[in-house]
Amino acid sequence: MTGALVAGLLAGYGIAVPVGAVGTYLVSLTARTSLRTGASAALGVATADGLYALLATLGGAALAAQLRPVLDPLRWASALVLAVLAVRAALLALRQYRAQRLTTRPERPVPGAGRAYLGLLGITLLNPMTVVYFAALVLGSGTAQDGGPPERVAFVVAAFAASASWQLLLAGGGALLGRSLTGHRGRLTTALLSSAVILVLAVRMTT
Repeated sequence: MTGALVAGLLAGYGIAVPVGAVGTYLVSLTARTSLRTGASAALGVATADGLYALLATLGGAALAAQLRPVLDPLRWASALVLAVLAVRAALLALRQYRAQRLTTRPERPVPGAGRAYLGLLGITLLNPMTVVYFAALVLGSGTAQDGGPPERVAFVVAAFAASASWQLLLAGGGALLGRSLTGHRGRLTTALLSSAVILVLAVRMTT
C-alpha cells in the first residue's frame, strides 16, 4: 500500500509540475478572476489527471495503444482551444483597458467556478499523452498494476492529490499576482504576456 501511495504521488507530481500552456492559463485565469475560480479550475485539471491515472491502472498498455491513432487530432484540438482562450483573454484585457474599467478584481469573474472547473477538465482531458504517461509508469513499476484493488485505489488517489496540490499552488500564485497588479497597465501587460506564452506553448503542442 505504501509503495502504491509513493508511486502515485511521484506520478502525480511528475505530470503536474512541468508548467505548460494549461498551467500558464490557470495562473492567468486566477489573476483575472478570483481564488475561488482558480481553485475550481485547478481541481478540474487534477480530476482529469486522476481519471487518466485510473484508466492507466485499469487498461495499461492496451489503452495506451488504442489512443495512439487519435493522439494527433486530440493534440491539435487541445492547442486550438488554448489558442482561442489566449486570444479571448487578450482581447478582453484590451477592451477593459480602453474603457478604463479595470479594478483590482472584476466585479463578475469570468468564467465562474463551475464553468472554470469544467473548462479546465475538458482541456486537460484533450491531452491523451497523460494516460500514456501514467500507463508507462504503471507498467514500468508494476506497483499498482500487479497489486489488488486497494493498491490501485491508493495509486489513483495519491496521483490526484499530488496533482491537486500543485495546481492549487499555481492558482494561489495567480491570486497573489492579481492582487499585486492593481494598475491598469500592470494588468494589461500581464494579460498580454500570459496570452503570448499560451499561444507559443499551444503552437509547440502541434510540433
